[in-house]
Amino acid sequence: MPIIAVVDYEMGNLHSVCKGLEKAGATTKITHSAKELAQADAVVLPGVGAFDPAVQHLRARDLEQPIKDTIASGKPFLGICLGLQILFESSAEGNQPGLGIIKGKVQRFRPEPGITIPHMGWNQLEVTQPKSILWEHLPAQPWVYFVHSYYVDPIDPQVRAATVTHGTQTITAAIAHENLMAVQFHPEKSSNIGLQILSNFVAQVREKIAA
Repeated sequence: MPIIAVVDYEMGNLHSVCKGLEKAGATTKITHSAKELAQADAVVLPGVGAFDPAVQHLRARDLEQPIKDTIASGKPFLGICLGLQILFESSAEGNQPGLGIIKGKVQRFRPEPGITIPHMGWNQLEVTQPKSILWEHLPAQPWVYFVHSYYVDPIDPQVRAATVTHGTQTITAAIAHENLMAVQFHPEKSSNIGLQILSNFVAQVREKIAA
């Protein structure tokens, strides 16, 4: 059974993420130990809350370099919600530099008539990387659950794996590049579709172990 380290930096709904991964057939380990991240078969970085406290907590626990090392090693890595945003260089939500693993910024939704901010609830994905393992065994344009006021804006459009439209704004809903995947929505709150996405991630971890 693959061991997936779930990064604990006091900014995530860790238990529901772990439950989803365990249902998908993984053993989870909640940790902030660089050694345990290095020993795990894959790493998940969840996150709920604001950008600045998130990166401050990560740095206070000396987790920035271990996260960069994990991704550089080729180990499967999944960021969720704020765990996607802090991979970027900076955010309109705060002043702290992000991890800078993905080039680009985190932007705030523009207010417009008839839309609510935060973007909250179920919305449909437009998949832009149909071959990504994230979307295997899913219907076209699956519905997933979002809660966010800010969104990532990658410089390289090739890293986008899916988009979502809120009002007139079409934004990045997921990124995927080699072993690095991250989603703006909450798979752990997205019912069977979310469980399938987590299962797809676990399947990729299994494949990597077997290789």
